Amino acid sequence: MSQTNNETAGSRILTAEEEEKLLQPILDHIGSIQEKIDALRAEGTSRVLHLQNHIQLVKEDRNYLKAEKDELIAKDREELRKAQEVEAKNKGEISRLIAEAEQYLKEHFDKDYFRPVDASCRQEKAAAKEKYAARLAQLRKEHEAAVQALQAENKPELKQEIRDEKYVYKNKVFDSRVNYEKELQTIKDRRHEAFTQQYHMIDLLRMSKFTFAQARAQRMENYQYTFNRKQFFLKNGLYIVIVLIFIMLSVVTPIVKNTPLFTYNNVLNILQQASPRMFLALGVAGLILLTGTDLSIGRMMGMGMVTATIIMHKGINTGGVFGHIFDFTGVPLVGRAILALITCIILCTCFTSLAGIFTARFKMHPFISTMSNMLMIFGLVTYATKGVSFGAIEPEISNMIVPKVNGFPMIILWAIAAIVIVWFIWNKTRFGKNLYAVGGNPEAAAVSGISVFAVTMGAFMMAGVLYGFGAWLECARMVGSGSAAYGQGWDMDAIAACVVGGVSFTGGIGKISGVVVGVLIFTALTYSLTILGIDTNLQFVFEGIIILAAVTLDCLKYVQKK
Repeated sequence: MSQTNNETAGSRILTAEEEEKLLQPILDHIGSIQEKIDALRAEGTSRVLHLQNHIQLVKEDRNYLKAEKDELIAKDREELRKAQEVEAKNKGEISRLIAEAEQYLKEHFDKDYFRPVDASCRQEKAAAKEKYAARLAQLRKEHEAAVQALQAENKPELKQEIRDEKYVYKNKVFDSRVNYEKELQTIKDRRHEAFTQQYHMIDLLRMSKFTFAQARAQRMENYQYTFNRKQFFLKNGLYIVIVLIFIMLSVVTPIVKNTPLFTYNNVLNILQQASPRMFLALGVAGLILLTGTDLSIGRMMGMGMVTATIIMHKGINTGGVFGHIFDFTGVPLVGRAILALITCIILCTCFTSLAGIFTARFKMHPFISTMSNMLMIFGLVTYATKGVSFGAIEPEISNMIVPKVNGFPMIILWAIAAIVIVWFIWNKTRFGKNLYAVGGNPEAAAVSGISVFAVTMGAFMMAGVLYGFGAWLECARMVGSGSAAYGQGWDMDAIAACVVGGVSFTGGIGKISGVVVGVLIFTALTYSLTILGIDTNLQFVFEGIIILAAVTLDCLKYVQKK
């Protein structure tokens, strides 16, 4: 830290001693209040926390007999009751002292300490910048003089000596840059430390129970302190570009088609189309988290559509399966809807489990195991149905599963429920934590006692359940018309949505929120381009570019970590 005391533009660069003198009166005043609070808490709050911890330790201690535990716990609870009475008695006085301390900080901390330090840091930063610029100019001048001297000597090895001089010059410039960045970081650290002084004091006053405003202020400061422009654009650059694309589309569409793009009805249509795809993306996201993938999603969708349409078909089926004509008209509508859902889930889970066994037990890459699934499913469904489309399902069933209430498609609520459930599994269960651990480092996870086989099978089975649910909802949304060819390309859409949403193929990295954003981006993009009348083949080009950009950014982040 600079020790300069020069006057610069009406403010000074403070020394460490001067900063300490500015802070000391505040520390002394808050310290005196803190002593009073600590004295009031000694037999109250502090005693309560100590006894609660001791009770928990006694409960977990296996060295005590049950009778001894009960006796110790009973004694602690009696003391705890007395400590809680003291705590309640002193609560009002403690609250008053905390309010007094916070009011003092509000009146004096910024004015007497932080603002002068902040101004000092700005001045020091400007001085460092000037010093760095002068150093670069000096190096450039010395380099040019050295090159001219070498050229004047006109030695036989002139070219080599000039190259050596340029190399030395570049190294000196690099060293200067490194020193300048270190100096800036030191200044940044000093300012951040000055800011956090206030919250260190509040932390002791409130026993880490910050108010919403205090917690928010700390989050904002920490974000600014840790902000890195390069990392920000690596992480969010693709989203920024996509937002710009949507802004451009929303401007172009009214001009070309004489209609606004993102109307209320269009947004609902996008969400409605995205809902079944959300199930597929959530399913494959778990596999990508394990550094895997699934190429059979589209064919699972076709199989599920055919299955659901046959069971919920309006009247007797016109087509057969292996030559057999199914008739479910005698089953109540609710029963047919439930039967269709269960059958879709069972079929999809059986096939994903098959791929999971080969992946988990025989270490086969998911690319191969799921590609085999894709071929088997398409072959079986096409052969069994002769490639026939099975027509429409009962409209009453569709209205029952995905009704519209005042124009709002309730299928969106199915997707929201799936998002919440999968988020809970990923973030709040042992299986979810193991999923991240195995995806990040399967060898380390196995050594720590995690069953890699069980986690892998669990991820594949969960994917099967979600695929079955997604196919069933899509059948209800489209009112049937199931065929083996339905769902072609949906696998790429689901995988692309995960990649764009930040689920990394390197494993162990990804969030449910990213998957949701990815699905919405691709569905909205497809919908927007369709409204504009862009050819489907060109839409694939747009999707391909986005996927390539997303994976490239992901690889750059991984390379930097390595």
